[in-house]
Amino acid sequence: MASHQRRRRMTILKRADAEGIAHLTLNMPEKLNALSDAMIARFHALLDKIADDPTVKVVIVSGAGKAFCAGHDLGEMRAKDAEALKDLFDRCAALMLAIHALPQPIIAQVHGIATAAGCQLVATCDLAVAAEDTRFGVNGVNIGLFCSTPMVALTRNIGRKAAFEMLTTGRFISAEEAVTMGLVNKAVPPDMLQQKTRELAAMIAAKRTAAVKLGKETFYRQADMDVASAYEFAGDAMVRNMAIPDTQEGIAAFLEKRAPKWD
Repeated sequence: MASHQRRRRMTILKRADAEGIAHLTLNMPEKLNALSDAMIARFHALLDKIADDPTVKVVIVSGAGKAFCAGHDLGEMRAKDAEALKDLFDRCAALMLAIHALPQPIIAQVHGIATAAGCQLVATCDLAVAAEDTRFGVNGVNIGLFCSTPMVALTRNIGRKAAFEMLTTGRFISAEEAVTMGLVNKAVPPDMLQQKTRELAAMIAAKRTAAVKLGKETFYRQADMDVASAYEFAGDAMVRNMAIPDTQEGIAAFLEKRAPKWD
């Protein structure tokens, strides 16, 4: 029984690596890839491994079946007492923070629907590419459950009035609206979703790893500072970036009008 449970945990979120890109697939299509206890645990464990993996330069997250992610498993939630619910939300928050802390950029490849905590996951990822027929919503209010934790990521991605409208009406928005709001980077034809996401990932993977990792860390840390502190911190980051040998070679190659000699 124990080995069966371990195998099940391994298959609910699959990992496949190729050319510096780790592709994680939420694999509970019968539950619309809900962020269940097991899914959160598996997701966080994989991110911990990827963070220490020098071969991974970019991560893609997608969902199996007809949806990206429909949020938490409501049936599982309903069976929990208050203490267990708080533990679930704390672990989900820790997962979202781990996505920000991950040294590698992470791209959401979104199709079908991304609702509640699934929309939170899209908002938390560094980048997002969506199929044109995708719908997004923080629709818990429709069943009397305000999406307070998804709100945290959403309000840091889009304007406050737009976020509050989504949260209080439960209205779904289209991929086109999501692009306009800044929730996703681009909307593409459904049959080109995988290709376009992969192209974006490959473009980033081709850059120097040290610079991208430093850049991601700086991006999020300065965003929470006042402007003066942000400039001070970003200036220090630029100094650290200039000290990286790859950067010195890249600048020399640019000035000498040649291709950089990187390993």
